[in-house]
Amino acid sequence: MKVGDRVRVKAPLTLFNHPKFRNQPHNVEGMEGVISAILTDWEGRPISANYKIVASFEVEGAKRPFKAHLHEDELEVIE
Repeated sequence: MKVGDRVRVKAPLTLFNHPKFRNQPHNVEGMEGVISAILTDWEGRPISANYKIVASFEVEGAKRPFKAHLHEDELEVIE
């Protein structure tokens, strides 16, 4: 996986920061988005982030893309 790849959430995953369902549990399994960053360092120092892939998802009616930090096992690359 690399920045710019299209991905789909393949695992059942409940998030609470979805723009349309703020502060409510929402299952994002099946949502498609784009990898916007892979976190490997912070201010030039290496880090060991547990959820290092940042994916952006377009949500209809939202002002900006919905972003989530995810693990590699929770995503699949879409060709």
